[in-house]
Amino acid sequence: MALRINDTLPNLHVVTDQGDFDLHNWIGDSWAVLFSHPKDFTPVCTTEFGAVAQLSAEWAKRGTKVLGISVDGVEEHKAWKGDIEKTAGAPAGFPIVADGDLTLSKALDMLPADAYLPDGRTPAHSATVRSVFIVSPDKKVQLMMTYPMSVGRNFAEVLRALDGLQRTYQQPLATPANWEVGQDVIVALSLKDDEAREKYGDLDIKLPYLRFAKNPG
Repeated sequence: MALRINDTLPNLHVVTDQGDFDLHNWIGDSWAVLFSHPKDFTPVCTTEFGAVAQLSAEWAKRGTKVLGISVDGVEEHKAWKGDIEKTAGAPAGFPIVADGDLTLSKALDMLPADAYLPDGRTPAHSATVRSVFIVSPDKKVQLMMTYPMSVGRNFAEVLRALDGLQRTYQQPLATPANWEVGQDVIVALSLKDDEAREKYGDLDIKLPYLRFAKNPG
């Protein structure tokens, strides 16, 4: 069955370069970002892991843990981190799952159930394992992004999406197109005008169904 937004993240036991753990225990009360890659020692993936490493302070500021996923083994991950840190100029302190049997990749619906890794495999054999998942503290998948092999991910957008999710989490709010932290937010239609004003103050009513409020602190 396909994984969808608001589904509970499968609580798999995973092996990483920083030890073994169950995903739900690892997340704990934090937010989490899972980002997957076709293979270690590949060019685009190295730049992406480097970008994640450079943003370590930003993840921490948002109470968010990050977890890499790749089909290679623990020793390859450890060796690859040397290249990542050399090119990024920042320590790669996050764990990377060793998903050689594709259990996690299949559970997250990134590869078909009959996928396998042949001897002498190349990144093309796991090409669809190139996704981002943002998971909330209740272990629900809040956002999914999937990229082709040829396009590196924009982790500034991942941060922006994470900010939007955290701002609206379990609140009757949404963010408009291109929203950034500090900008006005949209009040959900589940609140009447008077209820919205009581909760969020003055409204900027553009249309009967499009009502903005100041970004609540």
